[in-house]
Amino acid sequence: MSGWRPADVGLATRTLLADVGLATRLFVRLVALVGVALRRPALVRDQVHFLGNHSLAIIAVSGLFVGFVLGLQGYYTLQRYGSAEALGLLVALSLVRELGPVVSALLFAGRAGTSLTAEIGLMRAGEQLSAMEMMAVDPVRRILAPRFWAGVFTLPLLAAVFSAVGVIGGWVVGVVLIGVDSGAFWSQMQGGVDVWNDVGNGVLKSIVFGFAVTFVALLQGYRAKPTPEGVAKATTRTVVMASLAVLALDFVLTAWMFSL
Repeated sequence: MSGWRPADVGLATRTLLADVGLATRLFVRLVALVGVALRRPALVRDQVHFLGNHSLAIIAVSGLFVGFVLGLQGYYTLQRYGSAEALGLLVALSLVRELGPVVSALLFAGRAGTSLTAEIGLMRAGEQLSAMEMMAVDPVRRILAPRFWAGVFTLPLLAAVFSAVGVIGGWVVGVVLIGVDSGAFWSQMQGGVDVWNDVGNGVLKSIVFGFAVTFVALLQGYRAKPTPEGVAKATTRTVVMASLAVLALDFVLTAWMFSL
């Protein structure tokens, strides 16, 4: 088995740098097109409906069951230390700080991100993007920008729904099924959750995740090979890369927030 030649290493490095440069230019351009996208609110509205409404069911159901699990695990953990009344605080902080934004972003990548990649990839395979360029219509401005900003707007809303439904799930398990005092459950939550440091940090995370997941999905679809196999591989790359990006950004943002 022959080893790598210097020319192969140089080609791989050049290809990597070219890909990074293309992705950076596309991201900067999409961010700069925020005004153009908002001047055509109907396009963004339709994409918010497509991405958000179609993802709402899986977000709500997942949030409910995550709340169930947090209620069970939290109660039996806190009971050892005689602090079962703090169950509401534990459930709320776990959801708004961490699980709400992260799990919502992972589900969003699997549901909406793959749909975006497949849609853009099929446009590439059907030469629709090339036809738009031939008619002097910029596909980045007309196709990608509304979808990008719709994803950025949608994910924080889905994360909020996830957290709210999860709190209800924790209340059902802790108060209705186990018997924790309802007043203690809600009062501990209201007294311990800070709007800016806890809820605000969760919202900031979900906004950053919205940028990352939506951009990865659009980039993979835009650069997909115009074949069925190419679109399938691009869809798979979207799930893998977006999930890794969410987990990596979560660590960076959490470390930064706790250092403030």
